[in-house]
Amino acid sequence: MLRSDGRRVATGRKASLDGLYCEEQEARGNRSPANKFLHKGELRSSTESEVFDDGTNTFFWRAHTLTVLFILTCSLVYVTLLEETPQDTAYNAKRGIIASILVFLCFGVTQAKDGPFSRPHPAYWRFWLCVSVVYELFLIFILFQTVHDGRQFMRFIDPKLGVPLPERDYGGNCLIYDPGNKTDPYHNLWDKMDGFVPAHFLGWYIKTLMIRDWWMCMIISVTFEFLEYSLEHQLPNFSECWWDHWIMDVLVCNGFGIYCGMKTLEWLSMKPYKWQGLWNIPTYRGKMKRIAFQFTPYSWVKFEWNPASSLHRWLAVCGIIFVFLLAELNTFYLKFVLWMPPEHYLVLLRLVFFVNVGGVAIREMYDFMDDLKFHKKLGQQAWMVAAITVTEFLIVVKYDPYTIMLPLPFYVMQCWIVGIGLVLTWTVWRFFIRDITLRYKEIRQQKQHKNQEEKSHGNGEVKSEKDANKHKKL
Repeated sequence: MLRSDGRRVATGRKASLDGLYCEEQEARGNRSPANKFLHKGELRSSTESEVFDDGTNTFFWRAHTLTVLFILTCSLVYVTLLEETPQDTAYNAKRGIIASILVFLCFGVTQAKDGPFSRPHPAYWRFWLCVSVVYELFLIFILFQTVHDGRQFMRFIDPKLGVPLPERDYGGNCLIYDPGNKTDPYHNLWDKMDGFVPAHFLGWYIKTLMIRDWWMCMIISVTFEFLEYSLEHQLPNFSECWWDHWIMDVLVCNGFGIYCGMKTLEWLSMKPYKWQGLWNIPTYRGKMKRIAFQFTPYSWVKFEWNPASSLHRWLAVCGIIFVFLLAELNTFYLKFVLWMPPEHYLVLLRLVFFVNVGGVAIREMYDFMDDLKFHKKLGQQAWMVAAITVTEFLIVVKYDPYTIMLPLPFYVMQCWIVGIGLVLTWTVWRFFIRDITLRYKEIRQQKQHKNQEEKSHGNGEVKSEKDANKHKKL
């Protein structure tokens, strides 16, 4: 049976009520990726790969709302009737907050609407949607505190926090080969080879899988390096050697990560998507392969951003790049204003969080940009990611306005003015002047063609009259 996006495999994987187009869902009928297909009475073009699915519905895919409710109720009954409440107020407050969050997560995982992905399981993506809601509420709480109280509240999470920490300066001596150091002339190079090198590579590998476009990834990568150059007077963390910016970051870590990501995208776009129930596969090797493929997409949709095709798409792509860069900057500014060391587990958890919600958000943004008639509103995860990014930036502005308002150096300001001016000039030319010129040429050609037709028609009538008069004389 050939299926693709449009309906779930079974009732346990029910489609979202708002008609979200799901990459990981199934559809009806035989069709190629370029065909148009029916979804809730509407036609929509797709670049999705063909999917074969036998429709097996196992215990793994069924809804377990009553089971989760029963376990949750038993846990609360145990805490209420059988466990003695400690007399530690701080401990009880932490425990109550964690229990409240867990109850909300249980509700969200079982009752929230499905997003565009369903592998390895729809509940996994519903879980991260609920985590994004919890994180946004936490950010709102921090935003409404005074600067001192907000920083000291972080000690409620980890007693080691709440203490100002010096930022590490990655600049300084930028000689790749230092002849003055006889022991190790390449010590500057080895100093930069820390844990952030593989983190850069892995991060851009995952970002490429999210964005699915080489040009957009390279633009974001290079633009962020320019932002680091421009803002190093605000954060010493941005002060790096030139070869650390352009060789270590752009070419080696980011570039190799993007390359590996594009190769993975190529494999995902070409691999067959044929799904069978685990118990319908006869060999153990096939069963193990099926388990491993459960962690790959159900189907694949190639992103065609086409930013120059229309003003709407151009503004949407620019907006996505802006939010992406702002989220990247928030990583550095947040830990600076909240006094968190770069190696703290909260910094790592935030990155893990964006890895899991970023792919869904980018997909929902792409769907919303690609077809406004089909996707009448922005997806829920994309909405949350945008709100989180803005709230993080507002916390940075409130907690350290002096740093964020430090004026850019004059030469940096000039470079950004020239760059933004070129982008605006190209935008006006491409979507206004060029379109008006082409429309004027088209109208002029239509008028010329119409005049030629009228002229030829008039010549034909004159010739007919002459022939008629000549016939009468004869």
